[in-house]
Amino acid sequence: MYQSNILLIYTGGTIGMIKNPETGALKSFDFDNLLIKIPELKLLDCTIETVSFEEPIDSSNMSPQYWIKIADIIETYYHSCDGFVVLHGSDTMSYTASALSFMLENLSKPVIFTGSQLPIGDLRTDAKENLITSIQVASLRDYDGPIIKEVGLYFEYKLYRGNRTTKINAEHFEAFASLNYPELLESGVHLKINKDFLIKPSNAFKFKIHSQLNTNVSIVKLFPGISEKMLQVFLLCSDLEGVVLETYGAGNTTTQQWFIDLLSKVIQKGIYIINVTQCSGGSVLMGQYETSEKLQEIGLISAGDMTTEAAITKLMYLLTKNLSPELFRTKYEQSLRGEMS
Repeated sequence: MYQSNILLIYTGGTIGMIKNPETGALKSFDFDNLLIKIPELKLLDCTIETVSFEEPIDSSNMSPQYWIKIADIIETYYHSCDGFVVLHGSDTMSYTASALSFMLENLSKPVIFTGSQLPIGDLRTDAKENLITSIQVASLRDYDGPIIKEVGLYFEYKLYRGNRTTKINAEHFEAFASLNYPELLESGVHLKINKDFLIKPSNAFKFKIHSQLNTNVSIVKLFPGISEKMLQVFLLCSDLEGVVLETYGAGNTTTQQWFIDLLSKVIQKGIYIINVTQCSGGSVLMGQYETSEKLQEIGLISAGDMTTEAAITKLMYLLTKNLSPELFRTKYEQSLRGEMS
């Protein structure tokens, strides 16, 4: 019987920490000794290789240069491994999972992100279950090879599409939610796979990584009372090439003339403005209300039901493709990796 070979990539984060019982201080442990720390991994029907960042980082320090590093590791091991589990701090995990979903072009193997709220050596840790099940999920196969063929995020008994997730809680074990798309898998006594919701990629194209990202972007969240002067600081920055504008409800904004004129001026400069809702769930529907009709007229691009994390990383990705404004809008407003409905 075929035995999957899984690569475990440790970037940093709480999951890879152990606590000194005398001082209480946290430190990273050597992932080469993983089987010693978690002997239950020997029960899994797969082989496990490990790769660790030379200097593991807190996920608050995560940046596109590290996204490229993760993608490079996956590319190096892509043909020798059947699946990948990326251990990552939870704070920016949704950003990284979203970015990697776009960067890993023509992916046909599982890339599962996971982490924990408590260190792996803690008495009540959630790290062991998250890690063990993530590896098991990454090793799932049928007659057609791996069952999961996309970037996922596993946390607290559920596997989500990575680019559909948002961190919603800093204290509970159930730290993530995917409010606009169902979970791909639920872990109970058995693993319940929701196969209808999985990406089924074409095998016609060869896997490759896209290792360029444009970081001349920003996220601007609207709030009642935001002033023209403050908004100009964000939107008229000399190097800005794209902005994700977090609007109200279904994509609504103030209709004050100065606001519409400023957005129009920014768009005429060739800067893309993406309209994403501030709400955790739901979708932008420009033109549904009078307060968003003008936005449609002046050329804002709809993010549909994308998360802010997916919206900004998709923007970074597409800005490097040298697309015409018309093609950019078309590409942005269509689902590339299942990130929007």
